[in-house]
Amino acid sequence: MDEAPHAPLTKRDRDLLVAAACGALVGVMIALSYAAVPLYDWFCRTTGFGGTTRVSTSAPAQTLERTITVRFDSNVGPGLPWRFVPETTAVQAKLGEVVTVVYHVTNLAARETTGIAAYNVAPLNLGSYFQKINCFCFTDQTLKAGEKQDLTVVFYVDPALAKDPEQDDLTSITLSYTFYPAREPQRGVVETKPSSGRS
Repeated sequence: MDEAPHAPLTKRDRDLLVAAACGALVGVMIALSYAAVPLYDWFCRTTGFGGTTRVSTSAPAQTLERTITVRFDSNVGPGLPWRFVPETTAVQAKLGEVVTVVYHVTNLAARETTGIAAYNVAPLNLGSYFQKINCFCFTDQTLKAGEKQDLTVVFYVDPALAKDPEQDDLTSITLSYTFYPAREPQRGVVETKPSSGRS
């Protein structure tokens, strides 16, 4: 027994189908855009991609005799009137040795300003070996007019670096920070009517 042929879709049905498909595609793209940032951040922290360092909660179990020169670079992005310099430009660190370095920051403006620091490590493929125990990055730093602060980073270079044959000739690593203006939350404005002078 032959089945009855399906009625062709009307123009209205086709338009509704296309609209639904476009709506679903837009929804998927929005969901992916929200997921992209945390997924990329997780990927970078896991692999050290792009010079992203790792975060550690304690010192390593061993210290090796091999030393690495760790250089410190500091930058201030446009729009932030700060002076930002490391206390020292480089240190010699043994693999696994916990090192503390201080950065000096000064607000040169005549008003309170807020900055936030981002960082990376060069060479970029070494981020996974650079372990930070304490850092001022990705935290708003607010300075009053003319205020000075000391900011501390505590880190070590993972002893596992010694087992990577591709890094046998490595002699130095650069830790670079850049402070950017932080977006300041809008403060509510309370309007007051001028006094008329009448009681």
